[in-house]
Amino acid sequence: MSDIEKRVMELEIKNAHLEDTIEQLNQIIIEHQTSIDNMIRHLQQLQDKFSNLQESNTKEAPEPPPPHY
Repeated sequence: MSDIEKRVMELEIKNAHLEDTIEQLNQIIIEHQTSIDNMIRHLQQLQDKFSNLQESNTKEAPEPPPPHY
């Protein structure tokens, strides 16, 4: 095998490894984005619940003072 053929083969092997690494990293990014989307959705739900609690507290009549006043 000539020197050029060896170099081409090494480059093809490196390219195959790089493609595999890129695919693995892409899968990790997809998983992370899914997690981020889920966290954003949960955060929005918590914000909505918190807002509803604040609104319900402001709509209620103020509590009377304790009996010791």
